[in-house]
Order: sequence, then C-alpha cells, then structure tokens
Amino acid sequence: MTDVSALTAATAAGATKSTATQSATAALTSDFQTFLNLMTTQAKYQDPLEPMDASDYTAQLAQFSSVEQQVLTNDTLGSMLTQLSLTNMSQLTGWVGKEVRAQAAAHYDGSTPIAVAPNPAAVADTVQLVIFDEAESEVGRIDLPVSAEPYMWNGEGKDGDMLEKGNYTFVVESYSKDKVILSEIAEVYGLVKETQNIEGEVALIMESGSAILATSVTALRERDTLAGAS
Repeated sequence: MTDVSALTAATAAGATKSTATQSATAALTSDFQTFLNLMTTQAKYQDPLEPMDASDYTAQLAQFSSVEQQVLTNDTLGSMLTQLSLTNMSQLTGWVGKEVRAQAAAHYDGSTPIAVAPNPAAVADTVQLVIFDEAESEVGRIDLPVSAEPYMWNGEGKDGDMLEKGNYTFVVESYSKDKVILSEIAEVYGLVKETQNIEGEVALIMESGSAILATSVTALRERDTLAGAS
C-alpha cells in the first residue's frame, strides 16, 4: 500500500532549506556572543604581572572583527532576502483567484472535476491513480493509460461511488510485470486563495488549506478552463 505520508514528506523536503539557513545564522550569532564573552573574561582576569602577549591579543581582536563582520554580513543578506521575498510575494498576488498546478492535495467541491496531471514511468505496462482522503485512507483506485495526458477526476471513488466534498491527494502508481516501479504524488490544479511570506519563501495558500512554495508550481491558468471536460 502506498505510504502517502512519506510521499508528502518527500515532496515538501525542499521547503526546509530556508529554515536550515536561518538555523545556521542563529548558530553563528550564538558563537559570536560566546567568543565575545570568553574574550572579555580573559581580559578581565588576566594576571597584571604577566599580561597577555600583545601579538596574541591583536590576533584575537582580528578574529573578533572577522566574526563580527560575518554576523553583520549574514544579517544584511537575511534582510535583503526578506525584502526580495516580499517583492516576489507582491508580484505573485496576481495569482490569487487563479489555478496553479503542483504536487499537492486538491479540494473537491462535489461537482467540478479536478484536473490531475499524471507522469507515469515510461517503461510501465499499467498505471493506476490512487485517491486518498484527508485521513490518508485509500478511497479510490482508477486504471489510467500509460500517458501524461491530464485526467479529469469527477469524484469517483471505490466501486464507482461518488465521494463527498473535501480534500483529496492523488498518487500515480506505475507497474511493470505487476510490480510497482514508481509511486509519486500527482500534480493537480488548485485554486490560490492568498500568498504568504513563510520563513523567507513565497508560499501559496490553496483552497484545500495547504501551503505550497511558489517555486514548486509548474503551470498557471485562469480558473475552470477545463471544467466540464471529459
């Protein structure tokens, strides 16, 4: 059975990059403060009869200046990245009310079909579209052709039953000789409700409530351009 949690985590792994950068900056700032405290303590408690060698003291001052400049540089870069992110977010406000395609959950309103963009393995002999609900329970499985052509999902679940309104995740499983050779979350079109600056990255808040990075979007279109297509 497909582990949709693992696939979702793998898809979102790139979103941790900015968090790691901020952690590194915080660690550097902490090291700088520790260095400053040690140097101050060393100067305060040195033996007046045997003071610190001038060359050693100069070397430590140079190191202190280097660390200070590095911290200031990182702060400046962080500020520039924040401003750039805000600029990008302002530019992307035009996406609000439009549909973007990305690997994410999609909101089904009970009537409008959802455009799923499968990308099966080229060597697959059979392909299945597996549908998961918000509780990550499998609620449907549909046979697809070995093709990247969009599939319009009309809410069909197991045994042809129509599913209720809600958020659904679609996983494309590629098979070769009855063995799964590729399993990944399918790209779907979803409505953008707003843009946000999350940890220096521009994020799009979708109708499903999920947040995706703007950099993960692979297509943009006006809403419902394929609604009602078969």
